[in-house]
Amino acid sequence: MPTWAVPTGILWVFLGMLLVRFSGNSRIVLVCGFLAAIEGGILITTGYDVRQPQNNNENPSIFPHNPQIVPQNSLTRSDKWGTFIAVRQDMANILNTDKQIAVIAALAEGSSIRSIERMTGIHRDTIMRLGIRVGQGCTAMMDQTMRDLPCTRLELDEIWGFVGKKERHIQPGDDPQFGSVWTWCAIDADTKLVPVFHVGDRGRASAHAFVKDIASRMRNRVQISTDGLGDYISAIEESFGADVDYAQIVKTYGHEITEDNRRYSAPEFVSAEKKIIAGRPDYNLISTSYVERLNATTRLHMRRLTRLTLAFSKKRENFAAAVGLHFAYYNFVRRHNTLRCTPAMAAGITPSFWGVGELLEVVA
Repeated sequence: MPTWAVPTGILWVFLGMLLVRFSGNSRIVLVCGFLAAIEGGILITTGYDVRQPQNNNENPSIFPHNPQIVPQNSLTRSDKWGTFIAVRQDMANILNTDKQIAVIAALAEGSSIRSIERMTGIHRDTIMRLGIRVGQGCTAMMDQTMRDLPCTRLELDEIWGFVGKKERHIQPGDDPQFGSVWTWCAIDADTKLVPVFHVGDRGRASAHAFVKDIASRMRNRVQISTDGLGDYISAIEESFGADVDYAQIVKTYGHEITEDNRRYSAPEFVSAEKKIIAGRPDYNLISTSYVERLNATTRLHMRRLTRLTLAFSKKRENFAAAVGLHFAYYNFVRRHNTLRCTPAMAAGITPSFWGVGELLEVVA
């Protein structure tokens, strides 16, 4: 703040300039004029009162900040990333649309949760919650959309996985949902559409629930091909009655190789036998090749089902949500190379390609 010294200094500078201007030949007047101007400059430069803030409410105006000390318990916990300060505990942890699209696309393409965390900087718990919410929404969306389908040739199969730990490692007192989990899926051989999937065990109840769901969604008489699992026969007979053409293809394999250097190799294929069970199926179209290729795609795009991996689900609901996200992405977003469109487009369910953004909008 300017004080009395500032105007006094201005007067001294002005007086000094007059003395220099009208000094004539007098050296004494000239020297006095210079001295007066110098004294006035000193008064001007030192004539400001620099006040310090009296309390915490008076802050510098150039770079304002909150001077409140952040206590240690406001920082993120020691088991989390230590790079963020939780200033507002009541703010909703909501990702913007672009980050949601990036996370869901990475999950659908087979990236693990921790790798997505490293790539995006989003905490793994947030990624997990988003994946579960979108996966459950995808399951509900497919349940409403897959109705009155024009499928004519279906192939059924089941794929193995586990939750928590494998069956042989289960101990008394473990969570009942731990152990093997089977994903039952059907594929239309013409459009490559996956109209139905079911997550459960490999028992009779799961087989009947899965086939009954298929029968309720078909418009036409269908030809069904499965492997030699016996529960399919009673389930298809109960759900379809006589309005189905059903056959099994039973494959025979040689002895499993147990040497260490061939430990994970598939056993040798010996033969395949086609059995007509009901109706009059086309013998040349009895096959499970498409559904087995679908199983390979599922394992490649679901980190929980990748063979020889450290990734697995700890809860059955998480596993089911991941399956729902995968098949919704497969049906509506992922372009099928032989069809040059998505399976949903080939089946007439949607008229155009979907992006991950459109999928999020539908399931929101």
